Amino acid sequence: MLRIAVPNKGSLSGPAAEMLHEAGYQQRRESKELRIVDPENEVEFFYLRPRDIAIYVSSGKLDIGITGRDLLIDSGANAEEILPLGFARSTFRFATKPGTAKAVEDLVGMTVATSYEGIVDKHLADQGVDASVVHLDGAVETAIELGVAEVIADVVETGTSLRNAGLEVFGDPIMKSEAVVIRRTGADAEEPKVQQFLRRLQGVLVARTYVMMDYDCRVEQLEKAVALTPGLESPTVSPLHNEGWVAVRAMVPAKEAQRIMDDLYDLGARAILTTAIHACRL
Repeated sequence: MLRIAVPNKGSLSGPAAEMLHEAGYQQRRESKELRIVDPENEVEFFYLRPRDIAIYVSSGKLDIGITGRDLLIDSGANAEEILPLGFARSTFRFATKPGTAKAVEDLVGMTVATSYEGIVDKHLADQGVDASVVHLDGAVETAIELGVAEVIADVVETGTSLRNAGLEVFGDPIMKSEAVVIRRTGADAEEPKVQQFLRRLQGVLVARTYVMMDYDCRVEQLEKAVALTPGLESPTVSPLHNEGWVAVRAMVPAKEAQRIMDDLYDLGARAILTTAIHACRL
């Protein structure tokens, strides 16, 4: 039975459970449940603190896990990313009072406060910058005001909270994070149950990205229409009862669907429909 770690709370928890449900897996009904078994799919889920998941997976006690890329790197665990999941995206950056620093090279001899000591230590080492790092849990913006550090490193979304604290972001992003599937470094990459799990999640990702588009068009416009809707391999084309017309079906990117529908209509296509895709295998 495949043993999988899932975030039990925070911004990763809800979207992870939703994706697993869409992939056909049972999920817990109450937040107090720490473990459930899905016998039909031969999977056992363990609901753990997101920050601990990489440690559990690296120990080999659990086969794979879902956590944030930032938490994986910060943990220093012997685990690796095998599939990005596209949710819980965030950017990790430096910030300080205006005029203090403009680039990471300016941090030599300074102290950086952060909740992600592992990420910052690694980034500074990679850049060859000799700076001190102090670990704080949450609300690192106050570290500068209280004189604990000259610089902070934290997740930045809109930057509003930093500006409200009189700070400004500087330099290139330290890293960009999102939810990822991880496994122990060196684990069997071709293990059938793991591959099946990854295919299911990839199917959900594709289903969320594409819609199915159906339309009718005249034969003489077919090549232009197909150029707009090439599909993944090629579209399905079927003759209609009315001579000179065909029905076309193809997957198209969801974010481009409205524009494609407009272009098809201008070509003379009619009965243009889009349908959500709930699951797929490519």
